[in-house]
Amino acid sequence: MADAALKAAAPSKSQLAYEFIRARIDDGRYVSGFRLVLGQIAGELDISVVPVREAIRRLEAEGLVTFEKNVGAQVALLHEAEYTYTMETLALVEGAATQLSAPLLTAEHLERAREINREMIACLDDFIPHRFTELNQEFHAVLFEECPNPHILDLVHRGWNRLTVLRDSTFSFVPGRARESVDEHEHIVELIESGAEPLEIELAARRHRLATLDALHRRQEQAAASEHQQH
Repeated sequence: MADAALKAAAPSKSQLAYEFIRARIDDGRYVSGFRLVLGQIAGELDISVVPVREAIRRLEAEGLVTFEKNVGAQVALLHEAEYTYTMETLALVEGAATQLSAPLLTAEHLERAREINREMIACLDDFIPHRFTELNQEFHAVLFEECPNPHILDLVHRGWNRLTVLRDSTFSFVPGRARESVDEHEHIVELIESGAEPLEIELAARRHRLATLDALHRRQEQAAASEHQQH
């Protein structure tokens, strides 16, 4: 009886393979385009390739892995256009999720959001983009995870999962954007706290997400203009 309970509590081999691969994607050991050799991963975990294949399918559904004939499984490549589409979509669905969550957020939720934002501010002087991005995701999760619409919430999670494929934080390319971001965070929290109109909250969250994308595009345009002048 105890053995049966222990087996039931233990994660499946497929779950172990999923967590193994996902951790390496998240921390950058498996970069964009990295080939996922099923037999090799199975050997490292001392399991058969079947649960590894199941884990790969799950990661593929999340948009973190692609599978191509004659190439096999590899960590997804997120091209510039895909990044733009992902950010534009995330701005819409995260804005909606945030305004739907707003009436359900307690004082404890808002204090937690402010606490994370304070940690983000503390990161600004000795700036570590990867850590700032982790805190940024934690901050937004506090504000959108109470969303009562599971379909919208699923789309938000998919968008964030898609962004992890980039590996490097956008803030590493536009570090000045980080200071603007924490100010915008406080504004969103204040709107929720004051019981602002749902549309006002949604648009503030949407503009906040798009501002990061706009900052990156401006930086790219400046770099292209500078390179053109040099030639």
